[in-house]
Amino acid sequence: MIVIGGPTASGKSRLALDLGVRLGGTVINADSMQVYRGLALLTAQPGPDDLSQAVHRLYGTVPPSLRMSAAHWRDLALAEVRAAERPILVGGTGLYLRTLMSGIADIPAIDGAVRDQAKALHARLGGPAFHQDLAARDPEGAAKLAPGDTQRLVRAWEVVVGTGRTLGDWQRTAEFTAPADLAFHTIVVDPPRDRLYANGDARFLAMMERGALDEVRALLDLGLDPDLPAMKALGVPELAAHLAGALSLQEAVALAQRHTRNYAKRQTTWFRHQMPEARRVDPGFSQTHTGYEKLIESLLSEIFAIIRKTG
Repeated sequence: MIVIGGPTASGKSRLALDLGVRLGGTVINADSMQVYRGLALLTAQPGPDDLSQAVHRLYGTVPPSLRMSAAHWRDLALAEVRAAERPILVGGTGLYLRTLMSGIADIPAIDGAVRDQAKALHARLGGPAFHQDLAARDPEGAAKLAPGDTQRLVRAWEVVVGTGRTLGDWQRTAEFTAPADLAFHTIVVDPPRDRLYANGDARFLAMMERGALDEVRALLDLGLDPDLPAMKALGVPELAAHLAGALSLQEAVALAQRHTRNYAKRQTTWFRHQMPEARRVDPGFSQTHTGYEKLIESLLSEIFAIIRKTG
């Protein structure tokens, strides 16, 4: 199967769509935010024109009131992969991709009291001191995380405290759950950083023009817990702050753009370190149409060669 990864605003969704059209493939979502309903604009879910050209799965299927875990997504994605004749998995959530390709650790559910304790401690200590506390409990895990990576720091802390084993220990058992019947042809979309950032800035402005503020207003009207994943999607907290009167619209847009750039940088780093063997491409959407078509033809040649070889 084809796997396409890369940072946000890199052009991976367009590449997946174009390959899906040429191959008659099914495009399957591997983005943790694009699974949520009600966030079609801010998470850049495929629009009606895209949906009319190729079959898409796992986009906008989960209510924003729920939490989609990597394990649950993996079960859904594997079912879609095995049902499709030519599946094309695409997304920027490294955890999702790794979970499907390499397996998932069977970590027990963490007691809510432990999770609350982790969040309270982080709020009291702040990122750097919380990072030091984690380092005393899980040196290996802390070394892989930045002091500002709140979500992953809290997750690592709650796992080691809640289970008595580090996240790394659990993840080393994941290889036993990897799908042995699947072979992956992995492509990482890796454009130059300046173009990536410019794409992200422009895309957010386009989202605003298409009604992103109304999308956030409708989400807020649901009265959801602000700690839910859907409420943390890029653009949601910033525009919510504007609607609450805490930021001007200009400030909210600029902040969302900055957070998007920061996220794209972290994703780029992850893909370079975690998928070094992948075929790296730069579609160069801002450049020539001919160059892009040549890239598509090159990828199709590789894919058809694999199909012939594996049957």
